[in-house]
Amino acid sequence: MTGTDDAPYLLALRLAGRRVTIIGGGAVAARRIPALLDSGADVVVISPGLSPPVARLAEAGRIRWVSRGYAAGDGAGSWLVGAFTSDREVNAAEADAAGVWCVRADDAAASRAWTPASGRAGDVHVGVVTGNPRRSSRIRNAMVAGLASGAIAPSGMRDPRGGDLRGGVALVGGGPGDPGLITVRGRQLLQEADVVIADRLAPRSLLAELAPGVEIIDAAKVPRGTAMPQEHINALLVSRARAGRFVVRLKGGDPFVFGRGAEEVLACLRAGIAVTVVPGVSSAAAVPAAAGVPLTHRGIAQEFYVVSGHVSPGDERSGVDWRALGSSPATLVFLMATEHLQVIADTLMRHGRYSRTPVSVISDGTLPSQRTINTRLDTVARDVARAGLGPPAVVVVGEVVTISEQISELCGGLPGSPQWGTFVPDGARDETISAARGGGPGEEGGSGSGGPPMPGAAADD
Repeated sequence: MTGTDDAPYLLALRLAGRRVTIIGGGAVAARRIPALLDSGADVVVISPGLSPPVARLAEAGRIRWVSRGYAAGDGAGSWLVGAFTSDREVNAAEADAAGVWCVRADDAAASRAWTPASGRAGDVHVGVVTGNPRRSSRIRNAMVAGLASGAIAPSGMRDPRGGDLRGGVALVGGGPGDPGLITVRGRQLLQEADVVIADRLAPRSLLAELAPGVEIIDAAKVPRGTAMPQEHINALLVSRARAGRFVVRLKGGDPFVFGRGAEEVLACLRAGIAVTVVPGVSSAAAVPAAAGVPLTHRGIAQEFYVVSGHVSPGDERSGVDWRALGSSPATLVFLMATEHLQVIADTLMRHGRYSRTPVSVISDGTLPSQRTINTRLDTVARDVARAGLGPPAVVVVGEVVTISEQISELCGGLPGSPQWGTFVPDGARDETISAARGGGPGEEGGSGSGGPPMPGAAADD
C-alpha cells in the first residue's frame, strides 16, 4: 500500500436524517453542533451535564440528550461520532470503535477524522484541511472573502442560490455607504450583472470592479437637481431584462426603506420579469451606530421611528403624524431632512418635544468623510448650517444622543481619531485596534474603525 495520513481523503457528508453521536456536552460540542444541525443531522448528545448553549438546544428539542457518562458502544449505529470530552481515555475508546468515523477534540493526530475549517459564500461551501487549525482558518477566511467580494469569481450566469439569472432583475441594497457593508449575496449578484442601474447613494466604488462590458446607467436623484424619473427607471429595468440581460438595480441602504423598491418590483412583475430582492443595511440604523448613537438604550428608549423628511411638515403631500411624533418619547430618526430641518424642529417642539432634546446629525455616514455634531432641538438647524453639514445626513432626535456624548467623552471627543465604527479610549488612541467580525470561536474576521462624534455646537449664544 502507498499513501499516508498526511494526505487525507476529503469527503462532504450529507447527514440529513442520519444519527450523529456527540460524547460530551461542553464548549467543543457547543461549537460543533450548530453546523451539524444545519446539515439536518439527528444529533444525540451523551453527557452527564451540558454547557448553557448545548442545554438551550436540548430544551428547544433540536437535539436529544442522554444524561449520563460514556458507555462502550455508544457510537454504534451512528454515521459519525464526535468525542468531545475532557477524558482522553473516553475519547480514545470511542475513536477506536470499529466501523464508525470519529472526530477527537483532544488529539488531532490520533483522530481518524478531522473537521475542516469551513465557511460558506452563497451556495459555495469551503472546507480547508492543513493539519494546522489556525492556518486552515486563515486560508478559509481568505477564500470566503474572495468569493464574497468577487475576487474569486467563476464565470457563468447562475444565481448564488441556483437558477438562471439572464432576463431577470435583482434589486440590491448597497448599504449605507461604505462598500464593505454591502451583503455577500448583493456583491455576488453585482459581479454577475450585464447592466447596473445605480443610485447616487449606492456604493459606487464597487462599479470599478465590474467587467469592462457591463453597461452602467446613472439613475441618480440629486436633491434640488437632476433626477431620472421613476417611470424611466422602471422602463429601463424591463427593456434590458427583456433583451435577455441580467440587470442589477443598485441602491443605497435597503431597497424597501424609502427606496421605491416595491414600485420597481411591481413594474417588473407586471411586465413578466422575475425579480430578486436583496435587502441592504439601512442607513437609518447603520449611520447612527457608526457615530456611536444607539437608537434604543435600556432605561432611555424602548422604541424608535424612522421618518422621511423630504416633504416639509404642513405640506399637503406629507402623511406623517407630526402631533404623535412630538408627543412621543421615542427616538426619532429622520432621513432626507436637512432641507427642512428648521420647520421639522419647530413642529416637534410645537407638539410637545422639549426644546433641549438632544439631537445628533451625521453626514456621509460610514464614509471617510463622515462628520457628526451633537446639539439640541431648538438650535439644530442653525448648528448644522454653521457646520456646513449637508445631505446625505441622518438626524437622530432623543435622549439616546446622551450615550453618544458619553462615548465621545471617553474617546477624548476628538474628530480626528480613527474612522467610523471603532471607538478608542482616550489613553489608547495611539494603539492599533482591530475588531474581529463574523465567524465563530477561533475564526478570524475583518476589522473596521471609526471615531466618536464631534462635540456639539454651543447651545447658547
